[in-house]
Amino acid sequence: MQPRSRRNFVREATGRAAKSARTVVIAGVPDGLLHDDVMTDILMIHFQMSKNNGGDVEEVQYPTTEKGVAYVTFEDQEVVESVLKKDEHRLEDKRLSRYYPLKVTRYCENIFSSVTSVLNMSVFKDQFVLEDLIQELKKKSTALRFGPLQSNGHISVQGSFPAIQLLRDFLLLKAKSLSEDKREESKFHRRPRRRLQQHRLAAETSNFVRDGGGERQVVVLDTDIYYYMKFMFPRTFLVNDDVVISDVADGDITMVYVESAGSRSDAGQVFRVKKKIENQSLELHDALRKERIYYEKPTRSEKLKYKSACQSVKPHFPRVLVIPYDTHIDIIGKPSEIFEFTKEVSNKILSRFLTK
Repeated sequence: MQPRSRRNFVREATGRAAKSARTVVIAGVPDGLLHDDVMTDILMIHFQMSKNNGGDVEEVQYPTTEKGVAYVTFEDQEVVESVLKKDEHRLEDKRLSRYYPLKVTRYCENIFSSVTSVLNMSVFKDQFVLEDLIQELKKKSTALRFGPLQSNGHISVQGSFPAIQLLRDFLLLKAKSLSEDKREESKFHRRPRRRLQQHRLAAETSNFVRDGGGERQVVVLDTDIYYYMKFMFPRTFLVNDDVVISDVADGDITMVYVESAGSRSDAGQVFRVKKKIENQSLELHDALRKERIYYEKPTRSEKLKYKSACQSVKPHFPRVLVIPYDTHIDIIGKPSEIFEFTKEVSNKILSRFLTK
């Protein structure tokens, strides 16, 4: 066999690195109805059809380790975006007795922790119809999940930390609008209640979103994001002697405290450090993905086998963070990198098994 040229090697490496960006995960594939090769053919036809926003398919992986799940890789990344925009995918074919709804998502969706907060909306009942106010919040914060409005005016809100951050910014703008309305109202005494409902939010809302006052600030981070920042971007936490950063981890959430350490520091300096950490975490939350490699058996020898495989692959992926746990290993990094990392680790494990 002739050795590959450097150009061909680079071309192949580039193609492999981009594969995850061209791959989608298909859930809901009817399992056991047809031969695997037939189902693979049906999936390929479905995702090549223009009515399904499809395009040229490079590869269909089915079956996979997960029941009813397939991986479809397109030749062009733009097709991925097109396929994801389709509201509903129905798997239909004359070889199937009926259609089957499919769920299509990006390969390795972001699975970082979400945060849940409780809003006390009862303080606004004199100025707003609370149901209308909640609907306004839902329209402005589509990435968040809102629970039912309770009789006491409380409502739970759940979502990613960046989404909660956006909600905070939106509420701050509403609070500012309220402040302006109050100043105008003091000049003109009275104005129709309907207009006030459209333009203001009670000032007490800012209590929910207000940063810690004075010389202490708090940033709430997903623990995995925090670990990634500390290992990959340690300069984010480098400060002078006038500012102290500490952390308290509680499972999936880590509280990062930024405090004044000396008389020369001021609240503005502490706030700037806090914003630097917060902005970095928001960027990473959008860019990173996490994948898990589960041990076949949680024995000591099994863990050492996977640890060794990860260590041998890791030098080729310096921006991938590996975090071992008792039952699994978390792999955190950019989608294309963790896609290749996990594949190489699997190949290492398989080759060791075959050489035994």
